[in-house]
Amino acid sequence: MSQDQDIEIRVSGSGGQGLLLSAHILAHALILEGRKVAQSQSYEPTSRGGMSRSDLIVSDGAVDYPLATALDFLLILDAVATEASERLIKPGATVLVDAARVPSPPKGDFTVHSLPFTDTARAVGSERAANMVALGALVETSRICSRESLEQAIRTDTPAKFLELNLEALQKGYNLAPSPAKVAASA
Repeated sequence: MSQDQDIEIRVSGSGGQGLLLSAHILAHALILEGRKVAQSQSYEPTSRGGMSRSDLIVSDGAVDYPLATALDFLLILDAVATEASERLIKPGATVLVDAARVPSPPKGDFTVHSLPFTDTARAVGSERAANMVALGALVETSRICSRESLEQAIRTDTPAKFLELNLEALQKGYNLAPSPAKVAASA
């Protein structure tokens, strides 16, 4: 991914899916690579089931405006978050959705990949690891940062008892990501 422009990323779904942690880990990985990151978040008052999202604005210089206005990458882990992001997806963007939880992904002048994040997390041993599966797919698809930086951030920001699970889920996410050739062909 070219590093000469601001990049807007939204990680969204429902409360309790670990979305804020995922965004924090991604921001940490980007900072490790010398990028500037502004992170904002929003979640409904209900702790589980309400809409939750975290936005990252990534830049090589100072971030001029900390809120997302034109998303380059959108990750949706639950249908409850779909509508809140639709008007912000810019033409040519990449959208990754959980195949099981987002039966009607957004439609428009952008690429949508419906991937089995939740099912893959269950196979790894915990549905709660879907956020890490999705994070791996997002990073592999976007090439926003290196695998090494992301894994270093996970090692720093994940409780020890979940570290191996999260690293395994991350690897499964890398493997789910559409190959760059598939992304280019569908654009």
